[in-house]
Amino acid sequence: MDATNEFPPAGAPKNASCPVAPMLAVGPQLGEDSFRRVVEWAPSAMVMIDLEGIMVLVNAQTEQMFDYRRDALIGKPVEMLVPERFRQQHRVFRSGYFDDPQPRPMGVGRDLAGCRADGSEFPIEIGLNPIATEAGVMVLASIIDITERQRAQQRLEDALREKTVLLNEVHHRVKNNLQVITSLLNLQADYAADPRLRAILAESCGRVKAMALTHQLLYERKDFSRLDLGDYLDRLVQSIRSSYRATGDRIGLRLMLPETEVQIDLERAIPCGLLVNELVTNSFKHAFTGERQGEIVIQIAEAGDGLVCVSVGDDGIGLPADSELARGSSLGLQLVQLFVEQLHGSLTIERGSGVRFVMRFPKSMAGKEAS
Repeated sequence: MDATNEFPPAGAPKNASCPVAPMLAVGPQLGEDSFRRVVEWAPSAMVMIDLEGIMVLVNAQTEQMFDYRRDALIGKPVEMLVPERFRQQHRVFRSGYFDDPQPRPMGVGRDLAGCRADGSEFPIEIGLNPIATEAGVMVLASIIDITERQRAQQRLEDALREKTVLLNEVHHRVKNNLQVITSLLNLQADYAADPRLRAILAESCGRVKAMALTHQLLYERKDFSRLDLGDYLDRLVQSIRSSYRATGDRIGLRLMLPETEVQIDLERAIPCGLLVNELVTNSFKHAFTGERQGEIVIQIAEAGDGLVCVSVGDDGIGLPADSELARGSSLGLQLVQLFVEQLHGSLTIERGSGVRFVMRFPKSMAGKEAS
């Protein structure tokens, strides 16, 4: 399409068959003809309107987008390109824009729609730019059809929704399967004559419960990337407490949480839960022999640099000397070292009136790489 044939010459009389834009106030580097060619071949629809909202300039993309011939648009109110239900409101907004014309997007925060010649509507985005002309300030609107973009976004949202439903179902099924394993271990323990075997099965049951709890929380919260460590350990503590209810009030179990939530990713949640489960279980079993009374304290704190600090301590009889611990460590303590490695963290053992295990590890894999 030849732009010079489509646009009447500048300065044509007012009663010409096709109204034209007045001479534009552009610099010598960009004359009116150059400006018209830029507008004509712009990749988006371009519409220039005057103070009264009359279209004085359109380009080929406008004709294609709205399915109007150019001579059906020039000299007509721009509201003909707006769905009928929005036209009155558009006039108000247009008048307000001319009070303080500034380059900006139109209708920020609102869904905008264009209206084709056949009355069909389609979603659009509009950028507004005031332009000084000899006839006064006019507005050049750049219009983009975002139908395909919205369709692509909808496809992504649908895919994400399907993925979320699938992950939700996976966590639900994993949690149920782990509960079945727990029930089988409990059933096996009931038929075991050896008290030591029953104790081993009970410990294994506690470990499975700690893993099942992670999937239960992910299923409940619908967030499959991370969970609140405080909430997780609170639920875990309740589960452990119920397993050792025979101790009554002789052994206390307390959880100390920070003022703000500590979020950790799924890769950290399960080994952290298993780690706390092992340490608390060991304290219940070994720290308070006979009828000794005491307390087990679990504490969560931010350690800075993307690290979280989790400690488990008790005021029981304490641990044997390092040499004895190295020669005859229990399965529980071996698992503790393994879980700390899985967390890419560090373990410190503080001795005194009892023992305190202090673990520091990154909240996420990203935090580990950054550190």
